[in-house]
Amino acid sequence: MIDHMGVTVRDLQASKAFYDAAFAPLGIGVVMSVSAEETGSSAFIGYGPNADRRDIQAGKPSFWVSEGQAVTGPMHVAFLAADRGQVNAFHAAALAAGGIDNGAPGVRPHYHPNYYAAFVLDPDGRNVEAVCHAPA
Repeated sequence: MIDHMGVTVRDLQASKAFYDAAFAPLGIGVVMSVSAEETGSSAFIGYGPNADRRDIQAGKPSFWVSEGQAVTGPMHVAFLAADRGQVNAFHAAALAAGGIDNGAPGVRPHYHPNYYAAFVLDPDGRNVEAVCHAPA
């Protein structure tokens, strides 16, 4: 159901030091970083299970940390879609229900080549996403 979530922090490097230390005993570490230039907004650090955990999700970021003003709320959550059609339908239904567009359905190659997602702001300004990782 939930693919990943993210939080906005005041100081990215201080939060990184904290999460690096706190997650190390759990076998969780930084598995992806995305620059502000790539996102067009803020830099993001993605945490997930380390490869040595032999976890089915090893290497996949499931917890994201970004620095900045909580323009779209202090939290982001992404729900897993079975296919791209579900992503499109989620976006349309959310807009029809009063959500605000925060990113039309499309591929986000800075995450990976098949990352197909759509973003909407809920009534409280939280960034809600539907994502499909399967190829077209």
